[in-house]
Amino acid sequence: MKTVKRWGFAAVFLGLAACARPVVDTQGRPAAPGMIADPDMSVLRPQYERDPASWPKPTLDAGIGHRELGLVVAPPRDTGAQAQARVDLGQMLFFDGRLSGTGQMACASCHDAELGFGDGRATSFGHGALPLARNAPTLWNVGQRKAWFWDGRADSLEAQADMVLANAREMGNEPEVIVATVKSSKGYRERFAAAFGTDEVSLERILQAIAAFERTLVSDGSSDFDHFLSGDRAALSDSAVRGLHLFRTKARCINCHNGPLLTDEQFHNLGLTYYGRELEDLGRYNVTKEPADVGRFRTPSLRNLGRTGPYMHNGLFELKGVINMYSAGMPRVEPTEEQKADPLFPVKSPILQRLDLTQEEKSDLEAFLLSLTERKRRIRAPELPPIGDA
Repeated sequence: MKTVKRWGFAAVFLGLAACARPVVDTQGRPAAPGMIADPDMSVLRPQYERDPASWPKPTLDAGIGHRELGLVVAPPRDTGAQAQARVDLGQMLFFDGRLSGTGQMACASCHDAELGFGDGRATSFGHGALPLARNAPTLWNVGQRKAWFWDGRADSLEAQADMVLANAREMGNEPEVIVATVKSSKGYRERFAAAFGTDEVSLERILQAIAAFERTLVSDGSSDFDHFLSGDRAALSDSAVRGLHLFRTKARCINCHNGPLLTDEQFHNLGLTYYGRELEDLGRYNVTKEPADVGRFRTPSLRNLGRTGPYMHNGLFELKGVINMYSAGMPRVEPTEEQKADPLFPVKSPILQRLDLTQEEKSDLEAFLLSLTERKRRIRAPELPPIGDA
């Protein structure tokens, strides 16, 4: 049932600070800030067809700075011949399973361009087909992160690649073996000479080349949302525009998913630690050993969302399920009597609140989130040089 009349000229004249009049929810309770009752798209859509700097005020918690959504700007990079040779070399190494202990597992095994640079699995298979504990994150815009892995244990792309190559459960190889393997290839040595000026093969150069390739994986502005931001006002459906408003207001998503990459690059506890249970994962705590970091994981970018499922650090959820969980405020995490004195008992982020989204609001939010999906880009595995040909 409609709870308010449609807005009139007076609302437009007053600037529509939140694009909605005070309303109550379906149970008659005061609505959350930014809630829309019977949104008039002739009013709401023009608000979002303006420059993002003029969009309605977002709903943000105290202490959270406003970083508006926007187009991704590719970082400047060297486009000289040697720099391009380094990228090309990195692409070869990225697809080369001979860098792994089994000789069969490459970076591309878990990061497939056609699967949003993830692998479409809940969790990946690692070295010797051993299952890993966490979902493979997308590599789109990976060069613009501030920390790498779900727990932020790497402080650079090079460090991230190094950890994967050496991890016994991932690519499982020794640095000296990797270097010797690559060095034994005449074709690789020639490519190292083109990329670095000499044909010296070292682990440092291998990591630099892989990182150089990964830094080229940048959003290309092909999503419906990007087209909308670029002036194509028909690129977003009415449902997606309502979802965009919900994302920034009642649904509270922008508290953590903000800026052009739709991530604050921070670590938050969403109540999915499974503390004391089979799927327990202490997250950031394993890196810092700070009790406050128990169960905290890095906020993932939402760009290319439609190609990067399943979701969350453990890959257990599909998009509709994630929306339902956020609407419910995420799982309640209550300690047992024995756990009340446990200094490591995880504390869910106070940013999470019960939203009680209606089914229509959930559909609208989903429509906006899917509008962040870019065109499918295929990156073919390059022909690799022979190994051991002197």
